[in-house]
Amino acid sequence: MPHQIYGSSRGSLALTSGISDHPPADGICATLVTIHGYKCQEHEVVTEDGYILSVQRIPGGRVGVGGNGDTKRQPVLIQHGVLVDGVTWLLNQPEQNLPTILADQGFDVWISNTRGTRFSNRHLSLQVNQQGYWNWSWDELAKFDLPAVFDYVYNETGQKIHYVGHSQGTLIAMAALSEGLLVEKIKSAALLSPVAYLNTVTSILGVDSYLINPTCFQQVANLFGDSAFDPKGQLLPFFNIARTLCDAPGIDCYGLLAPLTGPNCCLNVSTFHPFIRNEPQPTSMMNIRHCGQSIREKVVAKYDYGSSEANTARYGEAKAPAYNLSNIPKNLPLFLSYGALDTLSDVRDVNLLLGILKPNHDVDKLTIQYINNYAHMDFIMGVNAKDVVYSQVLSFFKNHTGF
Repeated sequence: MPHQIYGSSRGSLALTSGISDHPPADGICATLVTIHGYKCQEHEVVTEDGYILSVQRIPGGRVGVGGNGDTKRQPVLIQHGVLVDGVTWLLNQPEQNLPTILADQGFDVWISNTRGTRFSNRHLSLQVNQQGYWNWSWDELAKFDLPAVFDYVYNETGQKIHYVGHSQGTLIAMAALSEGLLVEKIKSAALLSPVAYLNTVTSILGVDSYLINPTCFQQVANLFGDSAFDPKGQLLPFFNIARTLCDAPGIDCYGLLAPLTGPNCCLNVSTFHPFIRNEPQPTSMMNIRHCGQSIREKVVAKYDYGSSEANTARYGEAKAPAYNLSNIPKNLPLFLSYGALDTLSDVRDVNLLLGILKPNHDVDKLTIQYINNYAHMDFIMGVNAKDVVYSQVLSFFKNHTGF
Protein backbone atom coordinates (compact mmCIF):
# COMPACT_ATOMS: atom_id res chain seq x y z
CA MET A 1 0.00 0.00 0.00
CA PRO A 2 1.52 3.37 -0.93
CA HIS A 3 2.04 5.89 1.84
CA GLN A 4 -0.50 8.64 2.09
CA ILE A 5 1.55 11.80 2.36
CA TYR A 6 0.39 15.02 3.87
CA GLY A 7 2.58 18.07 3.94
CA SER A 8 2.85 21.71 4.67
CA SER A 9 5.66 24.20 4.47
CA ARG A 10 6.33 27.60 5.88
CA GLY A 11 9.23 29.74 4.78
CA SER A 12 11.76 30.95 7.32
CA LEU A 13 13.86 33.51 5.52
CA ALA A 14 14.60 36.31 7.96
CA LEU A 15 18.07 36.73 9.40
CA THR A 16 18.81 36.98 13.09
CA SER A 17 22.09 37.57 14.85
CA GLY A 18 24.24 35.09 16.71
CA ILE A 19 23.89 31.39 17.48
CA SER A 20 22.07 30.52 20.67
CA ASP A 21 22.98 27.57 22.87
CA HIS A 22 19.36 27.32 23.99
CA PRO A 23 17.04 24.73 22.46
CA PRO A 24 15.61 26.09 19.19
CA ALA A 25 12.06 26.70 20.37
CA ASP A 26 11.36 28.62 17.17
CA GLY A 27 12.43 25.71 14.99
CA ILE A 28 15.66 24.47 13.49
CA CYS A 29 15.50 26.80 10.48
CA ALA A 30 15.14 30.03 12.43
CA THR A 31 17.72 29.18 15.06
CA LEU A 32 20.45 27.34 13.21
CA VAL A 33 20.16 27.98 9.46
CA THR A 34 18.78 31.37 8.45
CA ILE A 35 21.12 33.14 10.89
CA HIS A 36 23.92 32.18 8.52
CA GLY A 37 22.28 33.62 5.41
CA TYR A 38 20.52 30.56 4.01
CA LYS A 39 16.91 30.24 3.01
CA CYS A 40 15.21 27.50 4.99
CA GLN A 41 11.71 26.02 5.10
CA GLU A 42 9.96 24.03 7.81
CA HIS A 43 7.91 21.12 6.41
CA GLU A 44 5.67 18.53 8.00
CA VAL A 45 5.25 14.95 6.80
CA VAL A 46 2.58 12.62 8.17
CA THR A 47 3.37 8.92 8.15
CA GLU A 48 0.91 6.17 7.27
CA ASP A 49 0.57 5.37 10.99
CA GLY A 50 -0.15 8.99 11.91
CA TYR A 51 3.12 10.46 13.19
CA ILE A 52 3.81 14.08 12.21
CA LEU A 53 7.47 14.51 11.31
CA SER A 54 9.42 17.76 11.14
CA VAL A 55 11.59 18.16 8.04
CA GLN A 56 13.78 21.14 7.19
CA ARG A 57 14.61 22.15 3.62
CA ILE A 58 17.62 24.27 2.65
CA PRO A 59 16.84 24.80 -1.04
CA GLY A 60 20.07 26.57 -1.95
CA GLY A 61 23.36 27.97 -0.80
CA ARG A 62 24.07 31.38 0.62
CA VAL A 63 23.74 34.32 -1.72
CA GLY A 64 26.71 34.27 -4.05
CA VAL A 65 27.67 30.71 -3.05
CA GLY A 66 26.86 27.49 -4.87
CA GLY A 67 25.09 28.94 -7.88
CA ASN A 68 21.67 30.12 -6.73
CA GLY A 69 20.28 30.33 -10.27
CA ASP A 70 17.25 28.61 -11.71
CA THR A 71 19.05 25.29 -12.26
CA LYS A 72 17.09 22.40 -10.81
CA ARG A 73 18.96 21.13 -7.79
CA GLN A 74 19.48 17.49 -6.87
CA PRO A 75 17.72 16.62 -3.56
CA VAL A 76 19.66 15.11 -0.65
CA LEU A 77 17.94 13.73 2.46
CA ILE A 78 19.96 13.66 5.69
CA GLN A 79 18.88 11.37 8.55
CA HIS A 80 20.29 11.43 12.11
CA GLY A 81 20.73 8.51 14.50
CA VAL A 82 19.15 7.48 17.78
CA LEU A 83 18.86 9.84 20.79
CA VAL A 84 19.61 12.95 18.73
CA ASP A 85 17.81 15.00 16.09
CA GLY A 86 18.61 17.14 13.07
CA VAL A 87 20.20 19.81 15.28
CA THR A 88 23.43 17.81 15.59
CA TRP A 89 24.20 18.33 11.89
CA LEU A 90 24.21 22.12 12.39
CA LEU A 91 26.23 22.94 15.53
CA ASN A 92 29.50 23.94 13.85
CA GLN A 93 30.02 26.83 11.47
CA PRO A 94 28.37 26.54 8.03
CA GLU A 95 31.70 25.71 6.39
CA GLN A 96 31.89 22.59 8.62
CA ASN A 97 28.25 21.39 8.65
CA LEU A 98 27.20 18.77 6.11
CA PRO A 99 23.76 20.26 5.27
CA THR A 100 25.11 23.74 4.55
CA ILE A 101 28.14 22.37 2.71
CA LEU A 102 25.81 20.42 0.43
CA ALA A 103 23.59 23.46 -0.07
CA ASP A 104 26.59 25.59 -1.01
CA GLN A 105 27.65 22.88 -3.45
CA GLY A 106 24.39 23.12 -5.35
CA PHE A 107 22.19 20.50 -3.66
CA ASP A 108 18.59 20.82 -2.43
CA VAL A 109 19.02 19.69 1.18
CA TRP A 110 16.37 18.07 3.39
CA ILE A 111 16.92 17.20 7.07
CA SER A 112 14.62 14.64 8.68
CA ASN A 113 13.75 14.34 12.38
CA THR A 114 12.66 10.96 13.76
CA ARG A 115 9.33 10.46 15.53
CA GLY A 116 9.45 11.17 19.24
CA THR A 117 12.14 13.84 19.00
CA ARG A 118 11.29 17.40 20.01
CA PHE A 119 10.06 18.70 16.65
CA SER A 120 8.47 15.41 15.59
CA ASN A 121 6.46 14.67 18.73
CA ARG A 122 2.93 14.99 17.38
CA HIS A 123 0.44 12.43 16.07
CA LEU A 124 -2.91 12.66 14.35
CA SER A 125 -4.73 10.97 17.25
CA LEU A 126 -2.26 10.14 20.04
CA GLN A 127 -0.69 12.41 22.65
CA VAL A 128 3.00 12.15 23.44
CA ASN A 129 2.20 11.30 27.07
CA GLN A 130 0.19 8.24 26.02
CA GLN A 131 1.96 4.89 26.02
CA GLY A 132 0.45 4.05 22.64
CA TYR A 133 2.40 6.91 21.11
CA TRP A 134 5.65 5.09 21.95
CA ASN A 135 4.64 1.67 20.62
CA TRP A 136 7.35 1.44 17.97
CA SER A 137 10.96 0.50 17.33
CA TRP A 138 13.31 1.07 14.41
CA ASP A 139 11.15 -1.37 12.44
CA GLU A 140 8.54 1.37 12.17
CA LEU A 141 11.16 3.97 11.29
CA ALA A 142 12.17 1.79 8.34
CA LYS A 143 8.62 0.90 7.37
CA PHE A 144 6.86 4.24 7.86
CA ASP A 145 9.06 7.25 8.67
CA LEU A 146 11.74 6.96 6.02
CA PRO A 147 9.40 5.98 3.15
CA ALA A 148 7.03 8.82 4.06
CA VAL A 149 9.81 11.41 3.96
CA PHE A 150 11.18 9.94 0.71
CA ASP A 151 7.73 10.12 -0.86
CA TYR A 152 7.29 13.71 0.26
CA VAL A 153 10.68 14.91 -1.01
CA TYR A 154 10.19 13.05 -4.28
CA ASN A 155 6.75 14.59 -4.77
CA GLU A 156 8.13 18.07 -4.00
CA THR A 157 11.18 17.82 -6.26
CA GLY A 158 10.25 15.29 -8.94
CA GLN A 159 13.71 13.74 -8.65
CA LYS A 160 15.35 10.68 -7.16
CA ILE A 161 17.08 11.38 -3.87
CA HIS A 162 20.63 11.07 -2.59
CA TYR A 163 20.58 9.85 1.01
CA VAL A 164 22.92 10.40 3.96
CA GLY A 165 22.37 8.40 7.12
CA HIS A 166 24.32 8.24 10.36
CA SER A 167 24.17 5.35 12.84
CA GLN A 168 20.50 4.34 13.22
CA GLY A 169 19.90 6.40 10.08
CA THR A 170 21.97 3.82 8.20
CA LEU A 171 20.20 0.87 9.82
CA ILE A 172 16.70 1.98 8.88
CA ALA A 173 17.78 2.71 5.30
CA MET A 174 19.32 -0.74 4.86
CA ALA A 175 16.31 -2.39 6.48
CA ALA A 176 13.91 -0.49 4.23
CA LEU A 177 15.91 -1.25 1.08
CA SER A 178 16.12 -4.93 1.98
CA GLU A 179 12.30 -4.98 2.12
CA GLY A 180 11.98 -3.36 -1.31
CA LEU A 181 11.12 0.10 0.04
CA LEU A 182 12.69 3.37 -1.23
CA VAL A 183 14.12 1.58 -4.27
CA GLU A 184 12.20 3.55 -6.89
CA LYS A 185 13.03 6.95 -5.38
CA ILE A 186 16.63 6.66 -4.16
CA LYS A 187 19.60 7.68 -6.30
CA SER A 188 22.44 6.71 -3.95
CA ALA A 189 23.15 6.28 -0.24
CA ALA A 190 26.05 7.47 1.92
CA LEU A 191 26.15 5.49 5.18
CA LEU A 192 28.26 7.10 7.91
CA SER A 193 29.14 4.97 10.95
CA PRO A 194 26.98 2.19 9.50
CA VAL A 195 25.08 0.15 12.06
CA ALA A 196 23.61 -3.23 11.17
CA TYR A 197 25.20 -6.00 13.20
CA LEU A 198 25.97 -5.25 16.85
CA ASN A 199 27.76 -8.52 17.58
CA THR A 200 30.96 -7.01 18.95
CA VAL A 201 29.85 -3.55 20.01
CA THR A 202 32.26 -2.27 22.67
CA SER A 203 30.25 0.75 23.79
CA ILE A 204 28.93 0.76 27.34
CA LEU A 205 25.56 0.09 25.71
CA GLY A 206 26.77 -3.36 24.80
CA VAL A 207 29.34 -4.43 27.36
CA ASP A 208 27.68 -5.92 30.45
CA SER A 209 24.92 -3.32 30.13
CA TYR A 210 21.21 -3.41 30.77
CA LEU A 211 20.69 -4.07 27.06
CA ILE A 212 22.45 -7.41 27.39
CA ASN A 213 20.67 -8.52 30.55
CA PRO A 214 16.85 -8.61 30.26
CA THR A 215 16.48 -8.48 34.04
CA CYS A 216 18.58 -5.33 34.22
CA PHE A 217 16.66 -3.90 31.29
CA GLN A 218 13.41 -4.35 33.20
CA GLN A 219 14.90 -2.43 36.12
CA VAL A 220 15.66 0.43 33.75
CA ALA A 221 12.14 0.17 32.31
CA ASN A 222 10.81 0.49 35.85
CA LEU A 223 12.86 3.67 36.25
CA PHE A 224 11.97 5.28 32.92
CA GLY A 225 8.56 3.73 32.37
CA ASP A 226 7.83 1.36 29.54
CA SER A 227 6.92 3.99 26.97
CA ALA A 228 9.43 6.82 26.37
CA PHE A 229 13.15 6.65 27.00
CA ASP A 230 13.98 10.29 27.68
CA PRO A 231 17.39 10.63 29.35
CA LYS A 232 17.26 14.42 29.52
CA GLY A 233 13.75 14.58 30.97
CA GLN A 234 14.28 11.85 33.52
CA LEU A 235 17.91 12.63 34.39
CA LEU A 236 17.71 16.42 34.27
CA PRO A 237 19.70 16.97 37.51
CA PHE A 238 22.63 15.07 36.00
CA PHE A 239 22.61 17.23 32.88
CA ASN A 240 22.41 20.41 34.97
CA ILE A 241 25.44 19.28 36.98
CA ALA A 242 27.30 18.35 33.78
CA ARG A 243 26.70 21.80 32.30
CA THR A 244 27.95 23.47 35.46
CA LEU A 245 31.10 21.36 35.64
CA CYS A 246 31.82 21.89 31.98
CA ASP A 247 31.88 25.67 32.45
CA ALA A 248 35.31 25.24 34.02
CA PRO A 249 38.09 26.36 31.66
CA GLY A 250 40.14 23.65 30.01
CA ILE A 251 37.51 20.94 30.50
CA ASP A 252 36.69 18.89 27.39
CA CYS A 253 33.27 17.59 28.26
CA TYR A 254 32.91 15.72 25.00
CA GLY A 255 35.21 13.22 26.72
CA LEU A 256 32.12 12.17 28.67
CA LEU A 257 30.82 10.63 25.44
CA ALA A 258 33.85 8.36 24.98
CA PRO A 259 32.46 5.33 26.88
CA LEU A 260 29.36 5.50 24.68
CA THR A 261 30.71 6.50 21.28
CA GLY A 262 34.45 5.89 21.42
CA PRO A 263 37.14 8.59 21.79
CA ASN A 264 36.06 11.20 19.26
CA CYS A 265 39.11 12.95 17.91
CA CYS A 266 37.80 16.11 16.37
CA LEU A 267 34.85 17.72 18.13
CA ASN A 268 34.74 21.46 18.72
CA VAL A 269 34.63 21.94 22.51
CA SER A 270 32.83 25.27 22.06
CA THR A 271 29.76 23.42 20.78
CA PHE A 272 29.34 21.36 23.95
CA HIS A 273 26.81 23.70 25.54
CA PRO A 274 24.60 23.89 22.43
CA PHE A 275 24.88 20.12 22.16
CA ILE A 276 23.96 19.33 25.76
CA ARG A 277 21.07 21.82 25.70
CA ASN A 278 19.61 20.18 22.60
CA GLU A 279 20.54 16.55 23.07
CA PRO A 280 19.86 13.79 23.90
CA GLN A 281 16.40 13.42 22.41
CA PRO A 282 13.78 10.85 23.43
CA THR A 283 13.19 7.53 21.76
CA SER A 284 10.94 4.64 22.75
CA MET A 285 11.82 1.99 25.29
CA MET A 286 10.72 -0.48 22.64
CA ASN A 287 13.42 0.90 20.33
CA ILE A 288 16.04 0.55 23.06
CA ARG A 289 14.85 -3.00 23.72
CA HIS A 290 15.10 -3.79 20.00
CA CYS A 291 18.74 -2.66 20.02
CA GLY A 292 19.37 -4.93 22.99
CA GLN A 293 17.87 -7.85 21.08
CA SER A 294 20.28 -7.18 18.21
CA ILE A 295 23.23 -7.23 20.62
CA ARG A 296 22.12 -10.40 22.39
CA GLU A 297 20.91 -12.38 19.36
CA LYS A 298 23.67 -11.20 16.99
CA VAL A 299 21.28 -10.86 14.08
CA VAL A 300 19.63 -8.01 12.16
CA ALA A 301 16.01 -8.95 12.74
CA LYS A 302 12.63 -7.45 13.39
CA TYR A 303 11.42 -6.77 16.91
CA ASP A 304 10.89 -9.92 18.98
CA TYR A 305 7.61 -9.67 20.88
CA GLY A 306 8.76 -12.21 23.44
CA SER A 307 6.74 -15.31 22.61
CA SER A 308 6.03 -17.54 19.65
CA GLU A 309 2.36 -16.65 19.93
CA ALA A 310 2.94 -12.90 19.82
CA ASN A 311 5.45 -13.20 16.99
CA THR A 312 3.10 -15.43 15.00
CA ALA A 313 0.29 -12.92 15.43
CA ARG A 314 2.59 -10.16 14.17
CA TYR A 315 4.69 -11.89 11.52
CA GLY A 316 2.97 -15.18 10.76
CA GLU A 317 5.92 -17.11 12.19
CA ALA A 318 7.12 -17.98 15.67
CA LYS A 319 10.46 -16.19 15.41
CA ALA A 320 11.01 -12.56 14.52
CA PRO A 321 12.19 -12.66 10.87
CA ALA A 322 15.65 -11.45 9.92
CA TYR A 323 16.26 -8.66 7.43
CA ASN A 324 18.00 -10.05 4.35
CA LEU A 325 20.53 -7.31 3.64
CA SER A 326 21.67 -9.11 0.51
CA ASN A 327 18.37 -7.93 -1.01
CA ILE A 328 19.69 -4.36 -1.16
CA PRO A 329 19.78 -3.63 -4.92
CA LYS A 330 23.22 -4.51 -6.24
CA ASN A 331 23.24 -1.55 -8.63
CA LEU A 332 22.42 1.07 -5.96
CA PRO A 333 25.50 3.26 -5.41
CA LEU A 334 26.60 2.89 -1.78
CA PHE A 335 29.26 4.80 0.15
CA LEU A 336 30.20 3.42 3.58
CA SER A 337 32.49 5.37 5.90
CA TYR A 338 33.54 3.96 9.27
CA GLY A 339 36.10 4.71 11.97
CA ALA A 340 38.65 2.60 13.79
CA LEU A 341 37.74 4.04 17.21
CA ASP A 342 33.96 3.82 16.91
CA THR A 343 32.53 1.68 19.71
CA LEU A 344 28.96 1.65 18.35
CA SER A 345 29.81 0.90 14.73
CA ASP A 346 32.60 -1.52 15.60
CA VAL A 347 35.06 -2.35 12.84
CA ARG A 348 34.37 -6.09 13.14
CA ASP A 349 30.64 -5.55 12.78
CA VAL A 350 31.13 -3.28 9.75
CA ASN A 351 33.34 -5.95 8.19
CA LEU A 352 30.56 -8.47 8.77
CA LEU A 353 28.15 -6.16 6.96
CA LEU A 354 30.63 -5.67 4.12
CA GLY A 355 30.98 -9.43 3.88
CA ILE A 356 27.30 -9.56 2.98
CA LEU A 357 27.25 -6.54 0.68
CA LYS A 358 30.43 -7.12 -1.33
CA PRO A 359 29.62 -10.50 -2.94
CA ASN A 360 26.26 -9.21 -4.22
CA HIS A 361 27.07 -5.62 -5.14
CA ASP A 362 28.30 -4.21 -8.42
CA VAL A 363 31.97 -3.44 -7.83
CA ASP A 364 31.75 0.05 -9.32
CA LYS A 365 28.76 0.93 -7.14
CA LEU A 366 30.35 0.25 -3.74
CA THR A 367 32.76 2.78 -2.18
CA ILE A 368 34.34 2.18 1.23
CA GLN A 369 36.23 4.62 3.44
CA TYR A 370 38.08 3.66 6.63
CA ILE A 371 39.28 6.43 8.97
CA ASN A 372 41.94 5.56 11.53
CA ASN A 373 41.20 8.18 14.21
CA TYR A 374 37.42 8.64 13.94
CA ALA A 375 34.78 7.59 16.48
CA HIS A 376 31.00 7.80 16.28
CA MET A 377 30.30 11.53 16.67
CA ASP A 378 33.18 12.71 14.51
CA PHE A 379 31.13 11.86 11.42
CA ILE A 380 28.44 14.44 12.19
CA MET A 381 30.24 17.05 14.31
CA GLY A 382 33.93 16.69 13.55
CA VAL A 383 35.56 20.03 12.71
CA ASN A 384 37.63 18.31 10.01
CA ALA A 385 34.81 16.11 8.67
CA LYS A 386 34.47 18.50 5.74
CA ASP A 387 37.88 17.46 4.44
CA VAL A 388 37.97 13.89 5.74
CA VAL A 389 34.42 12.65 5.03
CA TYR A 390 32.15 15.21 3.38
CA SER A 391 34.49 15.84 0.46
CA GLN A 392 34.29 12.11 -0.25
CA VAL A 393 30.50 12.17 0.04
CA LEU A 394 30.34 15.05 -2.43
CA SER A 395 32.57 13.23 -4.92
CA PHE A 396 30.48 10.10 -4.52
CA PHE A 397 27.21 11.95 -5.19
CA LYS A 398 28.65 13.72 -8.21
CA ASN A 399 29.99 10.44 -9.60
CA HIS A 400 26.60 8.76 -9.37
CA THR A 401 24.12 11.08 -11.00
CA GLY A 402 22.68 8.66 -13.53
CA PHE A 403 21.23 5.93 -11.31
